[in-house]
Amino acid sequence: MEQSAPDTPAPTRRARPEDHVVVLFGATGDLARRKLLPGLFHLAKAGLMPQRYRIVGSAPAAEALDDEGFRAHARQAVAEFGRSAPEGPAWKEFESALSFGAADPDAPEPLVAAVGDAEQAVGGSPRRLFHLAVPPVAFTSVVDLLGSTGLAQEARVIVEKPFGTDLASARELNAAVHAVFDESRVFRIDHFLGKEAVDNILALRFANGLFEPLWNREHISHVQIDVPEQIDIQGRAHFFEGTGTFRDMVVTHLFQLLGFVAMEPPVALEAQSLRDEQVKVFRSMRPVDPAHVVRGQYAGYRAESGVDPASDTETFVALRVDVDNWRWAGVPFHLRSGKALAEGRHVVTLGLREPVLRMFPLDARAAADGRADELVIDFADPGSVTARFLAKEPGPAMQLGQGSMVFDYGSSFTTDNALEAYEHLILQAMLGDQALFTRSDGIERLWEVSAPLLESPPPVQPYAPGTWGPDSIEALVAPYRWHLPERH
Repeated sequence: MEQSAPDTPAPTRRARPEDHVVVLFGATGDLARRKLLPGLFHLAKAGLMPQRYRIVGSAPAAEALDDEGFRAHARQAVAEFGRSAPEGPAWKEFESALSFGAADPDAPEPLVAAVGDAEQAVGGSPRRLFHLAVPPVAFTSVVDLLGSTGLAQEARVIVEKPFGTDLASARELNAAVHAVFDESRVFRIDHFLGKEAVDNILALRFANGLFEPLWNREHISHVQIDVPEQIDIQGRAHFFEGTGTFRDMVVTHLFQLLGFVAMEPPVALEAQSLRDEQVKVFRSMRPVDPAHVVRGQYAGYRAESGVDPASDTETFVALRVDVDNWRWAGVPFHLRSGKALAEGRHVVTLGLREPVLRMFPLDARAAADGRADELVIDFADPGSVTARFLAKEPGPAMQLGQGSMVFDYGSSFTTDNALEAYEHLILQAMLGDQALFTRSDGIERLWEVSAPLLESPPPVQPYAPGTWGPDSIEALVAPYRWHLPERH
């Protein structure tokens, strides 16, 4: 007699988070308005929020809202930045879950009361998740408040980047956080790691026998991680003057991508194994050599309001990183990011080594570009993977030209239910999955390898807005070329 299959969920289906009270510190700020509130509503509409939940907004008393004011603020944020309009039964249910509790270090009582009311409304013993969407200088005082009020007990906390500005400050911040939250409850968020393309790097490598055997120094000559931005500093001089592009983008974003690209196969696709392998990459990185770094500053930056007329802050940085292990010894990793550049892109390029013999003639364009066997992973939402190679051109002669094969998420899969990076990461935090979040020893190691550059930065070189940075970046990557601008 035929037996029916057991009624078990599909392996790819995620469990729904347990009941939660989510507290947004900085709920009236720009990040909450642009990303967090619209993202939480999208999770709710997609059926990915807990069965029972409440969202408590918080801010200093000087910026406090009442419950109705917070709901109006959330409606405006979702209307302006959300993918779904704030209307219908889904919005009414989400709106009813919103409340507000002001909090100052010496006056946390309104927040404590609001969290208590939210927990009563949920019922049972909901989990608490605190999202610190506040300036870095406020991290320690907020964490201390959560510890002194008892709100941190058994709770989880999401901490925004940048996590420190050097090794000493990162260690100090880690110590302050660990005094209240053990590492298993700390989620240092980097929205780059929430993109679909990061998971696709893992799938591309470890699910396909075509690629994993090539993913090493025998077959890959160089790696580029390129995150140019078209926007300038957009009036954020106070933040940017004290940070610069290297601290803002490279330590917190590009180094994290490098860890995923270069990691060894984990024993399992779970948080501890993935983060162990990522940290091994960081430990294999040589200290950044200032001689292999180009710092740039776009023309007009010093005229921005709030910028020192003699500022040496970099708005652009390109550098070479070496990973000194068996898989990657001798393979340069070239990283580039900056403001006011020609395009806004998120691209990882793996350059494949040439065959030993060049027996085929190239057409003029391919010859001028040089051989371009590359695997290109584009992080643009929803993203793509392109294999660039040489192929025979039609005709009687055996002559080669540039060809490509493209996998495009948008045309290959339906992306209606895809999650944006912040949505993905907030969901992971509610589920308690730390796989895509930075570990304390990892971030400290990255500041450690950055120390030589921070202590002896080369002077900034000017570049014109709308270009790809200072001209000297070409010598940095020689004998290779930057993938961007793309060859046509």
